[in-house]
Formats: sequence, structure tokens, C-alpha cells
Amino acid sequence: MKYKDYNMTEHGFVGHMAEPDNGSDKAVIIVMGGEQSLLPGIKFAERFADYGITGLSVSLFGADGLPDSPDQIPVDMFVSAVRILKEEKQIEHISIYGQSMGSIFAVLAAQYIGGFENLIMVSPTHVPFEGTSKDKKTMTGHSVATWQGKDIPFVSADFSKVKAAKYQRHPDVKYKVTGMWVAYHDAYLDASKVSAAKLTPEKTDVRILLIAGDEDEAWPAEYSVRELEKDLKAAGYGKDVKAIVYPHGSHLNGLMPNKDREKKLYHMIPLIGLMYKTFGKYRKENLSYFEKSEKEIIDWVKGRR
Repeated sequence: MKYKDYNMTEHGFVGHMAEPDNGSDKAVIIVMGGEQSLLPGIKFAERFADYGITGLSVSLFGADGLPDSPDQIPVDMFVSAVRILKEEKQIEHISIYGQSMGSIFAVLAAQYIGGFENLIMVSPTHVPFEGTSKDKKTMTGHSVATWQGKDIPFVSADFSKVKAAKYQRHPDVKYKVTGMWVAYHDAYLDASKVSAAKLTPEKTDVRILLIAGDEDEAWPAEYSVRELEKDLKAAGYGKDVKAIVYPHGSHLNGLMPNKDREKKLYHMIPLIGLMYKTFGKYRKENLSYFEKSEKEIIDWVKGRR
């Protein structure tokens, strides 16, 4: 496996590439979150490379030249990432994979930049949201994402009114959710703002795979999947679309790093269960969803339905 790092000064984005030794005619841009993540993007790039697919993880914040928090992150930087794959690596078939907050940028990159064959959204939201400062509580009044220097329309999920990580009961669901879930749930009730800010994957002209758990404790991902699926059907979308919702599925979903290579990471799973209580309660089921999701995602990238 071959590796290369990218930075804003030289390349226009911060990223980490894992490339199969023999190269590949397929690549996936992976969008997770910040540079210092619990699950580093390079580990996902490596997992795609295990399957003969070049993986390029693009960081959203927390590195030199990037915002220090999820606020006004420029979608424009994906132009450079796509160009490097197409022009330097001569890769024809490019997909984009967004997990959690990364799902927002995956859709926006596919819509504004293009050049993709597949869009994969795991534990997604269906709208961009308001940016937050580094303390993760102070709302900035700006969008989490920008295009050509302008804020992309967003909804406001006000974290200042909730304890984001605290679990609680909510009358709309049968399982315990975090304060963050409540903030997003309440934001989605503002129909006019949601309508103005809604992501539009129907404008991407790519094959679309949507994956969520039906007991996502971080935000209502199943609701977002259903909204996106509904809009695609209403638009008469002509490309393949597949929506998968796992029973008792957590926010922690989708393709995961190589289990044999990342033994230390997998030993942390009991701790992950403390943060993601659905995962902890239905651990066996959610571990099986990692395997099922991986197969679905790899098949999708390789053009199999």
C-alpha cells in the first residue's frame, strides 16, 4: 500500500491517500470530519485500498489552513481533490463517501463539482446546519459549509439549549437519545428553513446509496434517509438509489477500518458503547452491520447493485 499526505498550502485541501500497490482505476473520496478524529480518515482510506480502490480522506477542520471547528468549511477544496485523482492519478471512476457530518459535504461536492459516479451517505442529515465554535456549544450564525465564499443555506440546531452528550427520553421515539439528537429534531420542525436549506442529491446525477440505523442516538438519521429517498422519488431520479435502514442500528455505522490491522481500535468497542448507547445495547447486531455495510458499500463503488 502506498501513502501520500496533502496540505492546503501545496494542494488546496488537507487529505491522506492510501493507494493499492498496483494502482487502481477506481477511487473514493472519504469525508468524515475533523483532522483529529477518534476514527482517523486514513484508516477508511486503507480499507478501500484493501479492496483495490484508492482511498483519499479529506479533512474538514482542525488542520493548518482549515477552520478550527465545523464552521464555514469550503466545499471548493474538493475541486483540488478531484483534480488530483483525475489528472495526477489518471483515475476515471471516482466515488464520494460521506459519514455523519461528512454526508453534507459529500452531497455538496457531488452537486457543485461533479465528476463522481457514486454518492454514499452513512448516518446522514438531509440539511446543512449552523456552524459551531471550537467549544461545540457557541453557534456562529454562519453555515457549516460555504461555496465560492458564500454560506450555503442551513438550519439552526441550537446546542446552547441542550447538553449534547446527555441521554434522555423523548416522546417521539422509544429509545434514549442525546441532547444533540433533540437539537436536530427540533431544528427539523422548522419547515420553511428546512425547505430552503435541504440538500438536493437529485441534482448530482450519480448512483446513490443511503445507510442509517433506526435507533441513531446522535441525530435522526433514519428520518433524513427517508426524506432524501422521498425527494429523489418525487424528482423522478433516473440513477440507481438504494436506502438501507438497520433495525436497532446506531449512529456508528458503515464501513469500518480493517479489523485485523486495527486490533487496538476494536478493543475500544466497549468504550464506544458507552458513548453510543444503541450500539452498546445491541452490540452484536451493530457489529454485524459493519460487515453488511462494508459489502454494500464496496459493491456500490464497484458498480454492483
